[in-house]
Amino acid sequence: MLKISLIVVGEKMPQWVVQGYRAYAKRIRGRVQLNLIEVPAIRRGKNADLGSIVRLEERKILDRLPKKARVIALDRGGKSYSTMAFSEKMKRWLERGEPVALVVGGPEGLSAGFINNADESWSLSALTLAHPLVRVVVAEQLYRCFSILEGIPYHR
Repeated sequence: MLKISLIVVGEKMPQWVVQGYRAYAKRIRGRVQLNLIEVPAIRRGKNADLGSIVRLEERKILDRLPKKARVIALDRGGKSYSTMAFSEKMKRWLERGEPVALVVGGPEGLSAGFINNADESWSLSALTLAHPLVRVVVAEQLYRCFSILEGIPYHR
């Protein structure tokens, strides 16, 4: 079974985010298991040192990474994939059986050091997406790729 962890900074999302994420995550069954891991965001005050906050949040992320997971940092500057190309990546993950961790930073994103140390970096879009929306988009795309691999007529 392929275990995919979506590790995100932030908790207490609006209900539409929770519902949207769950709607797609619950459709993924059988050979793939999607697990949401929320890392508490550090409060950002008026004069906050954002670099220090990002590093502290990344330490929390590292503590939550599954052992031996392939780490994929989600970043606007990462590599873009078509749905079909991404489903081929998922197919290879299934064949290898290695756990995968998709990591989403806080409002400032992930540091260059974290991104450089990840196994790869993936861009959802050149557009800047609202932070909560990323959970829904990732879950939907994972389900879409899963449906392609399983022959479910969702992807057309």
